[in-house]
Amino acid sequence: MKAIWNNEVLADSNATIVLEGNHYFPPASLKTQFIKKSEKETVCSWKGTASYYDIEVNGQSNKDAAWYYAEPKSAANNIAGYIAFWKGVQVTD
Repeated sequence: MKAIWNNEVLADSNATIVLEGNHYFPPASLKTQFIKKSEKETVCSWKGTASYYDIEVNGQSNKDAAWYYAEPKSAANNIAGYIAFWKGVQVTD
């Protein structure tokens, strides 16, 4: 699977975890030069607190377009640290 935005591959992995229709990419698959920590956090009742990244590619920014659970609740331990995308990021194989 690949996560692509603004003609750049943000993450590439054969080991994503699909949860609630989202592909969560392993941290090592993330191209860190395109991400920047966001201040945004949200809370899911069963997964816990999600933190977000802004994506910056070729001078364009996509605010809060990636998220991850650094310390998820036990029911979601399998996605700890894995990154998912939305807001126009294309996830494809």
